[in-house]
Amino acid sequence: MKSLHKLTIGSLLLGSLAVNAQISDECKTDASLGMESAKAKNYAEAEPYLLKVRQNCPTYSLATYQYSEKILRDKLKKAPAGEKQAVVNDLITLFNERKQHFASKTPDGDLYSDIAQLKSDNKMGTKLEQYELFKKAYVDKDHFTGPKKIYTYFSHLVDLQAEGTKEIQEVFSLYDDLTSKIEVEEGKMATKIAKYTEKEESGESLLSKEKKSLDRAEKNLAVYSKVKSSIDRKLGALADCKYLIPMFNAEFEAKQNDLTWLKSSSRRMYKKECTDDPLFLKLVEKQHQLDPSAATAKYLGKLASQRGDYAVSNKYYDEAIDLETDPNEKADAYYTRALAFKSKGSYGKARTYFKKALQFKPSLGSAYLQIASMVAKSANNCGTDEFNKRAVYWLAANYANKAARVDPSVKSNANKAAASYKATAPSKSDIFTKGMQGKTISIGCWIGESVKVPNL
Repeated sequence: MKSLHKLTIGSLLLGSLAVNAQISDECKTDASLGMESAKAKNYAEAEPYLLKVRQNCPTYSLATYQYSEKILRDKLKKAPAGEKQAVVNDLITLFNERKQHFASKTPDGDLYSDIAQLKSDNKMGTKLEQYELFKKAYVDKDHFTGPKKIYTYFSHLVDLQAEGTKEIQEVFSLYDDLTSKIEVEEGKMATKIAKYTEKEESGESLLSKEKKSLDRAEKNLAVYSKVKSSIDRKLGALADCKYLIPMFNAEFEAKQNDLTWLKSSSRRMYKKECTDDPLFLKLVEKQHQLDPSAATAKYLGKLASQRGDYAVSNKYYDEAIDLETDPNEKADAYYTRALAFKSKGSYGKARTYFKKALQFKPSLGSAYLQIASMVAKSANNCGTDEFNKRAVYWLAANYANKAARVDPSVKSNANKAAASYKATAPSKSDIFTKGMQGKTISIGCWIGESVKVPNL
């Protein structure tokens, strides 16, 4: 299984080869021959040996099943169309054997989602049967990983809803849940990227394994970003205002005291920017009446801000932050608060809140871009001389680069911003003339940070 392939076969062997003395010498020999051949990708030679191990000593080593999976997946890739289903059945048998003998190392989320994806890829069973397998796997959502599986799970549900087999509310609920899961995965990878980026910016060189980890995190982050966009496209017209507003209006009278429905409906309208319609205000007011929450407080703060009542607005925004428990929503609440400070020119406070947002959602590249913008706008006020003032743009570029690395959705704009800031910073000739190469410049005023001058 792909998620378990992240563990090296070697490390598994260290733990799993501590077998009891009752294992026959023949089993040990077959296992050794099979695994050595599989390591060398001599799969045809390895397969009969590992099959004998599965039959005669199935608890000998978890590596037996990992290598056998590599063999069967290679066979599936090369098999003619008419023979693929037989290989899929062999893989499913292998997975079930592994679950039987190594249950603690074969999580349900991984097992059932792998089987569901195999059946979907090879058109085995109905779409409904495949969907129910994905749903069974998602009960163990921590081990339900892989961008392709996440997309297929959602895609099947949307198709089943279009056929009249599933309710639209189930589509919306799964969309919210999967989007949140993707953002959690993005956050994990963005945290790694930020860690290694900061090390590079400090002048330290990354170790080989750190470079590989950084490269892997950047690639995975890009893939998850594409999957999230694909899920949005798959949802399509079902989530447009022209569809949502009449549907929710028709349901309002009957469901206005259903808190779950109110939260889901108002959140859906907020995300799709349907907030100008009077229905949205009705939903939020009713929700706030039944159960005051971070979401309702945030919107009431927005309304107060629009009418210029900033004291009330700030009160509601702070209430929203205090009440929020979901990390992504908490990040959004801090981000909204930061934008309010930025609009009033309170850059120091704005940066504090943008960074708090990043603590809860490290992949929020727009927060880094906002900080970059404030830093760049302050160049003339925060430098002691012409060189130091223009050096501020290097710091702005650093923030823009961070945005590009942690958030593929803003990468293009972030790269353009970074290039623009670097073009405004001191040139190579300026650096040479001033003798500043490699030196660190402390930046004053609200910024209070330092930036390293590039080496020539």
